[in-house]
Parts: sequence; structure tokens; C-alpha cells
Amino acid sequence: MDYKIILDEIKPTEEEKDKVRDVSGHLLDFLNDKCYVSGIDAEAVLVGSVAKKTYLRGKSDIDIFISFPLSTDKKDLKQMGLDLAHQCCDAFNAEPYHQFASHPYVTTEIDGFKIDFVPCYQIDDGSQLKSAVDRTILHTKFVQANLKEGQNEEVLLLKRFMDMTGTYGSEFKVGGFAGYLCELLIIKYGTFENTLKEAADWQFGHTIDLMEYGTAKMFKDPLICIDPTDKNRNVGAALRLDKYSQFIQSARNYLNSDKKSEYFYPLNKYLDKDSILNEFKARESNMIAIKFDIPQIPLDTLHPQLKKTADSLKRQLDKNDFLVFQHDYWTDEESCAVILLELAVSKLNNIKVHEGPRVYYRQACDNFIEKFGLENCYLLDDMLVYNAKREFTTPESFISNLLTKEHISIIKVGKNLTEPILDSYNIIDIEDLANDDFLIFLDDFLYPNQHIKR
Repeated sequence: MDYKIILDEIKPTEEEKDKVRDVSGHLLDFLNDKCYVSGIDAEAVLVGSVAKKTYLRGKSDIDIFISFPLSTDKKDLKQMGLDLAHQCCDAFNAEPYHQFASHPYVTTEIDGFKIDFVPCYQIDDGSQLKSAVDRTILHTKFVQANLKEGQNEEVLLLKRFMDMTGTYGSEFKVGGFAGYLCELLIIKYGTFENTLKEAADWQFGHTIDLMEYGTAKMFKDPLICIDPTDKNRNVGAALRLDKYSQFIQSARNYLNSDKKSEYFYPLNKYLDKDSILNEFKARESNMIAIKFDIPQIPLDTLHPQLKKTADSLKRQLDKNDFLVFQHDYWTDEESCAVILLELAVSKLNNIKVHEGPRVYYRQACDNFIEKFGLENCYLLDDMLVYNAKREFTTPESFISNLLTKEHISIIKVGKNLTEPILDSYNIIDIEDLANDDFLIFLDDFLYPNQHIKR
């Protein structure tokens, strides 16, 4: 396939590249001049996809790391790094916002670009690591040194393909491929198309070890890509099994498709509210939507807690015979979240089998009979049981009892979500939520993996 038309649409324009160079250059000059004048032993360095020239059009976030010698006290590194970032924001009339990773950093917006100022340590290899962010400069240098001329375009094709098939992005809510991992794949396999040909035959635990460190046995992840700058790190550690599998299948689908160009664009799908809601009705499942307010916490904290809560709620429903066919969560990332549960049952009978000991354990059986009465006990195969009255016969009543101060500890709720759920949750009809963003979520819920095929 001729990728020129695709590349012409996804590569940054010359105007965008010039503006990125201009803005990042001015920021670096300011910070390094400030360090020189103030006698601060630190250097501001451009890192990330902008420095590696592997950023897609319109996604030119500027990442500047302020690196300090290893001898710098951690407290001093944080303070001086944040002070320099604040001075830079003041000089360019920008509003600084504090974010947190291994330690605090500053994010802002200047001339339309999202800017991150991150304090870190100057290290020569992974063995000197003091915080997770310290590797980033090494990553940038490795890609700059090993990505051959023209291969940045292959990276762009791979990133765009993954983005359109829902497998790009290592943040928790996606669980896909990081940008650095994409770059390493192109360094390994040469081209976008060759990467897909190789991926089509990947197995669980596929290993990439560019530097031949031989440390892959340390990891049990779906994809093992040893960091060339740190032999003890798997670059693919954040890649979830479902996204790994989806990429493998999307590669196969693409290679077998006669509509290859469509894989580089969003799905052309009209979402009709009535059709989607009618499809849910046609399934005749019991749909339960639990809506609640969310706290103002970082998204990388919010999403894991929402997933943990949804998964734990599903387990408790299954444990109590309310069989969950499918479940997921959605959030607008600003004010509210919804846990959506599709159950195979709407109502249970009012008795259940309460299992006791096996008949071979005489004392335990005697105790069981004494507790529940001989006339109420009987044997199922070799297990002593009795029929107990169910406390809850509908999933709604079970959930309402579970989401109370007395019982919410039964499920594993994200630590920042307990109070918001208790104070604000409601079980509502999905029809009341079917706005544009939620419709996309409902459509994906109905038709999983639709993005990996065209």
C-alpha cells in the first residue's frame, strides 16, 4: 500500500513543526539561562515524541525535563525544579498546575501547546535510577540514536493505526501501547507493515530484547520488551492482555483487508439513540446502571479505582447468584461515573442451598445439624446442606443493601470513591444517560472490538 496520502494527513505541518521548535527553544533557553545566572547545577532537556520527531499532527505536547546531578538532595531537586518551572510560567504569562508522578511536576499551556516541566536526575543507565521519570532522557537519546532516517514516519503510521483501533496509549483507561514501545517496535522490525506481519504471529510472552540482556525470564507479561536503557524493566508492563490480543487480531484483519486505508480513520458510524436502546431491550437482559459523583483526583488515580469498584461489585453479584453477563464503567472524567451491569437474571427464587461439611467429618456435621435442625438438613451427593431463605431476590435490592455504610466494606471500593458513592449513588435507566459520549460507550458495550475491523 502507498502510505503517502495517509502520511500527508497525519504528519505535523511545516508550520506546526516550526512553531514547536520556536516555543520549545525559547523555553529551554530561558531555563538554562536561569540556571547559569543563578548558579544552579541543572540542565533543561527536550524529551518525548517532540524531541524524537515521532509526534502526530495536532499532538505536539512539549515535555521538558530539568535534570540535576545524582548528588542533589531529593527535597532540593523538587524545590528547585518546581521553582524554575514557576519562573518559566511567569515569564511566558502561563498558569502553572501541579501534577504528581514519582514526584511533583508542573504542567501548563503556552502558545496553544501543553507543556510539562519535570524535575529528574541525570543518569547514565538504569542502575542509577532514583525515580521512574529519570529514564525518560535515556529513552529519548536511545530512539534518536537508533531510529533510522525516515523511520519516524513508520512510527507515525503505527501510532495512528493503533489509535484508530483503540490500542494506543499506556494510560490506565486505555491499557495499550506506549509511544516509546511503538518506537522500539519500529527499531526492531523496520517498518509499520513489517511490524504488523510479525505481530500477527505473536504468542503470549513474545519477547523483544534489542540489547540482548537476557532478562526476559523475570517477566510474565503478554508482551515482554526489555528496555534498552534498563535491563530490569519491561516496556510492555502496562500493556493489558485484552489490548495485546486486540492488536494481534487487528494486524491480521488489516493484512487481509482490501480496505486498508480505512484503518487510519475513525469508524464511520452513525449512532442512533433509539436503535441502541432497542438493541439493549432485544437482548432481554437485566440492565442496571449505577450513577454517582466522582472526586476531583488525577485521572490516572480515578480510572483504576473505578475499575476496581466495578470488578468487585460484579464478583459479589456473581457470588450471590445474580449472574453478570457483562460489566464495564464509564465516566465523563469531570463530575460523574456510571457502572453498567448486564445480568442474566432479574429475580431469583426465595431459597438457596446453604452448603455445609462433607458427610465424612462427623463432628462438623453434628454441629451443622444442631445449628439448623435435623429436619431441615439433607445430603447433596456427600455434602450436608439445607435450604436457606434468601435475604435478597433482586439484584437492585442486593446492590442497595451493599452500598450502605454498614456493608460497603464487603466490596473493594477505590479509596477515594467510598464517600461519593454512599452520598450520591442512584440506580437509573440507561435511557436517562444516553447523551453523545455515553452513546459511544453503550455502542462499544453492545459491539465489543468493533474498532479492530473495517
